[in-house]
Amino acid sequence: MFDFDEITKRITEQQNKISEMMDTLDIKGKKEKLEELEKMTANPDFWNDTEKSSQVSAEISDLKNQISKFDSTNNSINITAEMLDLLKENEDDEIEKELIKEINQNEKDLSQLEINTLFNNKYDKNNAIVTIHPGAGGTEAMDWAEMLYRMYTRWAEENNFKLEELDYLAGDEAGVKSVTFLVSGKYSYGYLKSEHGVHRLVRISPFDAGARRHTSFASVEVLPEINDDEKIDIRPEDIKMDVFRSSGAGGQHINKTSSAVRLTHIPTGIVVSCQTQRSQFQNRNTAMKMLVSKLVNLKEREHKEKIEDLKGVQMKIEWGSQIRSYVFCPYTMVKDHRTNYETGNVQKVMDGDLNDFIYAYLKMNVKSSG
Repeated sequence: MFDFDEITKRITEQQNKISEMMDTLDIKGKKEKLEELEKMTANPDFWNDTEKSSQVSAEISDLKNQISKFDSTNNSINITAEMLDLLKENEDDEIEKELIKEINQNEKDLSQLEINTLFNNKYDKNNAIVTIHPGAGGTEAMDWAEMLYRMYTRWAEENNFKLEELDYLAGDEAGVKSVTFLVSGKYSYGYLKSEHGVHRLVRISPFDAGARRHTSFASVEVLPEINDDEKIDIRPEDIKMDVFRSSGAGGQHINKTSSAVRLTHIPTGIVVSCQTQRSQFQNRNTAMKMLVSKLVNLKEREHKEKIEDLKGVQMKIEWGSQIRSYVFCPYTMVKDHRTNYETGNVQKVMDGDLNDFIYAYLKMNVKSSG
């Protein structure tokens, strides 16, 4: 039975929410910015600077996309209000079905718009550089690090992000000693910044002949890929470069020539490496991007003006420092210790179902900064 009071309530809630989002998303400001940028493109000299014109064109496209999604949802909500008025005058089964369908779709669209309001930090739109390191525990911890790598690979596939492996150091028996990869796509860093921290695993070890329960740890470092226009001064004499052959187990992780590159930033002691590109030159360029991202992150975190003043913050990969626990035995549960969000379907999470954890973290951050 069609409940007019319930439908009226849902439409009113949607109208209130879209009105709030108009301010939160600064739609008026975005429209003014779009008009300003489009005027710039009308200048005949504008297209002479290829790099700048490309950046502006990308920003115009992004603004149009955001405004279009908002306007479309707003219009649809207004239409449902008009449909409800018609139904009050003349009930019609087909219109009732269509109205409920539109209201349900509007709720989904509003949820997506709400997610976009959570991305308000400087680098949220950037690609993400992710590095996974196992904690103490040998093969057990290295296997856990590789399980996390698989989890993020699945998440990227499910959410239409591109994942590119940059550096891979295989474990002696199983797993990985370290792996670094680039996740590309809109708001890659905005989504994945929630994963930065220590991840804890509890399970019956497949490497223990006694089938005992083990606890393993791995750290996940997530940094934004920094665009070329970010100003940071790296002196050539502060960089030490080593070249080597890939030490991977085989297949895509092997390079038959010494094209892999390791860069050490002497003032801070930061080390980055890349071995998956075709040439030493490409590996060095990619490694430099990784180094810049790490230095910018340190600069932002420490609020220092000069690189030589920076000091890294050590992340202890051990009990008590974990952001999330994954329990396979004696029960199944994944729990985020920052948001208290949890689920009993651990296998689904390991297959890349991370969005509920990510959204809980983003929403918590908005509340704590608001």
